[in-house]
Amino acid sequence: MARDDVEPDHHRHRDSETRRKRHRKRRSRDHGSRETTTASEGTSQGTGTGTGTGRRLSMNALAQLNEYNTRDIVQEPPKERERKSKRDRPRREEYNIIDVEYESPRRERRTRDDHRPSGREYESPRREGPQKEEYRGDEGDYESREEEERRRRRRRRKPDYIDVDDDEARPKERERRHHKKDRRVVSGAIVEEGRAIPELRGGAASKHSSYDSYDSIAKEKASAWYHRPIGNKKKKRWIIAGVALVVLIIIIVVAVVVSKKNESGDSGADKSSLDNMSENDVPPAARGTYLDPFTWYDTTDLNATYTNDTVGGLPIMGLFTTWDDSKAANDKVPAIEKSWGDYAKTPARGVNLGGWLSLEPFITPSLFNYDSKLGIIDEWTLCNHLGPKTAASTLEKHYATFVTEQTFQEIQAAGLDHVRIPYSYWAVQTYDDDPYVFRTSWRYLLRAIEWARKYGLRVNLDLHALPGSQNGWNHSGRQGVVNWLNGTNGDLNSQRSLDVHDRLTKFFAQDRYKNIIKFYGLANEPRMVELSAAAVTSWTSQAYNLVRKNGITANVVFGDGFMGLANWQGQLTGMEGLVLDVHQYVIFNNDQIVYTHQKKVQYACDGWTQQTEQSMDTSTGFGPTMFAEWSQADTDCANYLTNVGWGNRWTGTYDSGNASTEALTPKCPAQDSSCTCNGANADPSTYSDTYKQFLKMFAQAQMVSFEKGWGWWYWTWDTEDAPQWSYKKGLAAGILPAKAYDKDFNCDSDVPDFAGLSETF
Repeated sequence: MARDDVEPDHHRHRDSETRRKRHRKRRSRDHGSRETTTASEGTSQGTGTGTGTGRRLSMNALAQLNEYNTRDIVQEPPKERERKSKRDRPRREEYNIIDVEYESPRRERRTRDDHRPSGREYESPRREGPQKEEYRGDEGDYESREEEERRRRRRRRKPDYIDVDDDEARPKERERRHHKKDRRVVSGAIVEEGRAIPELRGGAASKHSSYDSYDSIAKEKASAWYHRPIGNKKKKRWIIAGVALVVLIIIIVVAVVVSKKNESGDSGADKSSLDNMSENDVPPAARGTYLDPFTWYDTTDLNATYTNDTVGGLPIMGLFTTWDDSKAANDKVPAIEKSWGDYAKTPARGVNLGGWLSLEPFITPSLFNYDSKLGIIDEWTLCNHLGPKTAASTLEKHYATFVTEQTFQEIQAAGLDHVRIPYSYWAVQTYDDDPYVFRTSWRYLLRAIEWARKYGLRVNLDLHALPGSQNGWNHSGRQGVVNWLNGTNGDLNSQRSLDVHDRLTKFFAQDRYKNIIKFYGLANEPRMVELSAAAVTSWTSQAYNLVRKNGITANVVFGDGFMGLANWQGQLTGMEGLVLDVHQYVIFNNDQIVYTHQKKVQYACDGWTQQTEQSMDTSTGFGPTMFAEWSQADTDCANYLTNVGWGNRWTGTYDSGNASTEALTPKCPAQDSSCTCNGANADPSTYSDTYKQFLKMFAQAQMVSFEKGWGWWYWTWDTEDAPQWSYKKGLAAGILPAKAYDKDFNCDSDVPDFAGLSETF
C-alpha cells in the first residue's frame, strides 16, 4: 500500500482525556450518548467526501470505518493492562482483524486479544459475517444484530474480564458456540505475503496496534479479507502437515535401512530375505544360535524361514524345498540331471575353493597377519587368539565374502565343469577343547552346492580336516602332531571321523544331491609317512562301507598319502566307485624344484602322463585315478605357502625342523645366492612375455597329463596375493587358456628352452 494513503499520525493517536471520557461513558452503559460521541468522532476522521482533505474513500471503506466507530471501543492507558509473557499465554485459535499496515517484528509476537485495548470488556468473536448487518442510522452507520445481542447479554451478566488472554474466564458454552465461526476471521496483507507470525491465525500486530489506528483503506482491505474462507491458513497447515508426514516417512525408511545394515554388523550384508520376517518367528530358545537367521551375516539365496529340522542330525537351514538340475556347465558336457558317463573318457575339468571353509594361511594371509611372537599359524591358534565371539564374526565374514555366487558364474565362464569344496569337521561337530567356530560353515557349504547347481557345475565334496589332524599341516586345522589314527587319542579320533561321515552321508544321500555330488572325499592328504599304512587302509574300508550303507551313490575318494602310485596296486579292491586322489607338485620336492623351466614342462608332459597311465591300469596301479590338486607355480615363494614363518626352498630358507625335508641352501636351478622370489611374487602385469609363455605351457602340460586319468581340479580358484596359485588371476593375466577345454599346447610338440628367461628370478 502506498504511504500517501495512510492517515496522519494525529488521527492515529487520540489524547488520553478523550479516552477517559469515553471510558466513563462505556461504564455508564449509556448507549445513546456513546453512539453520538463515536459517530461524531467518526465523522471528524474523514467520512466526508469533499476536497478539503484531498482523499477519496470508497463506500466500502466508509462503511467499515463507521461500523468500527459505532462499536464500543474505549481504550485505557496500556499501563493498566498486565501483559503476560508469551510462554504463559495460552494459544488461541480465533483472532479478529488487525492493523494490516503494521508488521510486527517476530520477537514481538502477540495473540489476537492483544490487539484490543487492554482495559476494555471482552467481546466474543462475531458469529456472522458482514452479510448479516443492517442499516442503523442516517449517518451511514452499520451494526449487526449479533453485536446488539451480545451487548444485551453482557448487560445482564455484567462480567468483568480483567485479562482478555485468560481463557478460563471465557464461558465454555460461548466458546463452543462460536468456535467454528471464529475460525473464519482471517488476516490481511501480512498473511497474503506469507509474513504472518505463525502463532497468529489472523496475521501480526505490534504492541502499538489498536483498533483506533485503522485508516479507511486498511479497513477496506481487511473487509475484503474478512469474507475470505478459512482455507488460506488451513490449507497452509495441511501443506505443512503433508510435508512433515513425507519427511517422517523418509526418516523412517532410512532408519529401517540403516538399522538392517547395522544388524549385519560389519557386513553390509544382504538381508533381503528377512524383509517379511519377524524375530518373533524364531523360538526364544533358538534366538542367537546358528539356527537363528537374524544372526546370519548374509542371507543371500538362503531360505531364512526358521527351522530346526534335520536329516542325519544335520540341519537343513537355508535350503529351499525345490531344486533344478537341468543346467549344464557348457555345451561340452551333459546337464546335471543326465549321466556324466565314464570319467576315463570324459575327464573332469575343475577348480578348488581352497582357503575358504578350511583356512590356509598362504591363500588368505591377511587373516594371519599378526606378530610372529603370538604364534598364530593355523585356524586353531587363530580362533584361540580371537576368542569365540570375534572368531565367529571374523570367519563368517570371510565365508560370506571370499566366495560368492559370482565365483561360480566365473568358474562356469572359464570352461570348467566341476568344483571341489574343501570343508572341515567342525562344520558338523566340535569336540573337547576345540576352539573352532561350530557349524557356521555348514550353511555356506549348502549354499555353495546350490550355486554350483545353478551354473551346471558338479561337486566334489572334500573333508579337508579330520579330528586329531590327519597330516599335521596348517590346512588340517592344527599344525603339528598327527593325532588321527595315531597317538593316545588315535582310535578315538578314528571313530569320531567315522561318526562325522555317518552324519554327512545320511544328509547328502537325499534326492536333491544324487545328481550334483559326483565325488565324496573321505580324508584329504593323510600323511602316511607318519601313519600306519594298514591302519589307513582299514579305516578307508570302514568309511567306504559306511558311506555306501547310508545311500551315497557318488564316487568315493581316498588320498594316495604320498606313498607313490605303484604302491596302491592291489589295495582296496572290489569297491565300486572308489577313486584314488593324487596331488602333483614339483615345488614341494627338493629334487624336482631345481628343474629348469623347460624341464618342468617336459616332466609334466612325460613324467606325469606316464604315472597317470600306470595308475589307471589295475595291473600296475590302483585303477581309477584323479588329480584333485595342482598349480602352475614353479617356485614355493608364495607367502606362508610352506607354513607361517618357515621360509621357502627356492631361496634356501625352509626350516622345517626335519633333516629329510628342510632346505637350508637355495634350490632354484642356479642353486646359489642369486636365487630370489622377487619375480615369482611380482604382479603378473610385470611378467615378461617369455615367462607368461612358460607358465601357460606348464599349466596346459599338466591338464593334458591329468586328463589321461579321471580329470583335474586346479588349486585354487583365488588367493589374496599369490597369482600363480589362483585360476582367476591366471585367466586375467593370460597365463591360463581362456576356456579349460580349448588348449593351444597338448604336449605334442617340442618344448622351447625359454631362452633369456632367468632361472633365478
